[in-house]
Amino acid sequence: MSARRPEPTLNAEPVPESFFVSHPTTASVVHYDDEVVRRFALTTVLWGIVGMSVGVLIAAQLLWPALNFDVPYLTYSRLRPLHTNAVIFAFGGSALFATSYYVVQRTCQTRLFLPRLAMFTFWGWQLVIVAAAITLPMGITQSREYAELEWPIDLLIAVVWVSYAVVFFGTIVKREVDHIYVANWFFGAFILAVAILHIVNNIVIPFSATQSYPVYGGTVDAMVQWWYGHNAVGFFLTAGFLGMMYYFVPKQVGKPIYSYRLSIVHFWALISTYMWAGPHHLLYTSLPDWVQSVGMVFSLILLAPSWGGMINGVMTLSGAWHKLRTDPIIKFLIVSLSFYGMSTFEGPMMAIKTVNALSHYTDWTIGHVHSGALGWVGLISIGSLYALIPRLYGKPAMHSVPAINLHFWLATIGIVLYIVAMWIAGVMQGLMWRAMDADGTLSYSFVESLRATYPYYAVRLLGGALYLSGMFIMAWNVWRTVQPEQVMTAREDALPGVAK
Repeated sequence: MSARRPEPTLNAEPVPESFFVSHPTTASVVHYDDEVVRRFALTTVLWGIVGMSVGVLIAAQLLWPALNFDVPYLTYSRLRPLHTNAVIFAFGGSALFATSYYVVQRTCQTRLFLPRLAMFTFWGWQLVIVAAAITLPMGITQSREYAELEWPIDLLIAVVWVSYAVVFFGTIVKREVDHIYVANWFFGAFILAVAILHIVNNIVIPFSATQSYPVYGGTVDAMVQWWYGHNAVGFFLTAGFLGMMYYFVPKQVGKPIYSYRLSIVHFWALISTYMWAGPHHLLYTSLPDWVQSVGMVFSLILLAPSWGGMINGVMTLSGAWHKLRTDPIIKFLIVSLSFYGMSTFEGPMMAIKTVNALSHYTDWTIGHVHSGALGWVGLISIGSLYALIPRLYGKPAMHSVPAINLHFWLATIGIVLYIVAMWIAGVMQGLMWRAMDADGTLSYSFVESLRATYPYYAVRLLGGALYLSGMFIMAWNVWRTVQPEQVMTAREDALPGVAK
């Protein structure tokens, strides 16, 4: 029996792709299964553009409602769930598939378990996305936040997700090193938790091919939905992307993670508390008051592990801060952690009942969601892809570094415009809705608050358009990077004035 490869030390940098073992007692170079990684990486960029384009359109519709052109399929109510599903599950999900398949092979020093099943997860996930893009504009929906898709698509998601778990954990079982790097802990927790959340929340009784009844009723239905909804944020949009962070930040910086011990504390504290925070979405509702209080308390506790992870990632740059000036990929990764820290401070604060009394149902919530979605999820995914794609195609770097820099500034400025506009609009709405005259009547009508919000919707549209324009620049840069060398050389030679 061949000996296992030497495991990395506890505080070591992730095992580099160029890791070779020449000792006679160990295996030789591992040829990884990267075709499925390439496909997920490229579709991440594609679905990012699609999902964010829909987001810009519906932001424009809030300014100019006539942009739905009186077409039922283009109304805000139907495009909004399409936008959230496309950005979260098509863009974010494809990024998670790509990076987890890439990272688990490198850190386990082995090929994917059942590569054909891994390829099935690619085509199955694309089928889910296309089915969502068809059914949601048609109004076929369960009307559940982040879980709008009807039961036939939910069944397909379950099959794809179980296949994903088999591939991922099978790869870990057949690893050639004893140590399981911490990024895989987060990827593994995200895969298991999302499977449980999806299956339990979508237990329904079908009565046609496109309609079903939930098995839960009333307040219980709302509680189960937000147990799912908040933990879709907690595990899909946090734990999975933390797995991305724990690999690509040390890799790009060229240093070990700041504290391996902190990463383990971060992991266990995060997954132990996140599941309990869902009731903070149902404050001041018919949910029992003690359940609301439990959600608030666990939301406040979440601040500690969340900031522990943020500090661990940012402090990995300690002693190498100068790289922020020269490496735009590090800018994406570190600024994403800054937004993660900000969002995970803002979330617990908004879960406090007295603060929630002002913020609930206002655009402040929209600003909070997008600081996490665009700032944390978007930037960490984009930075990871910029680091990943050249390696997948055997290139030393992306085609254009200045284009990466331009993308960074467009994205960052776009996020800031978006969330600041929504913060101001949200606080203003909350204050106007609760303002009363001396006789106890409301000082403002709802239409007056909407009119006051109108300018901030214009700023939000501008911010979203800037962020989307950065995605188009990324698509061009990726396309040029993945071109075969001989094609690039031929085109360059054909340019006038270029020396041959």
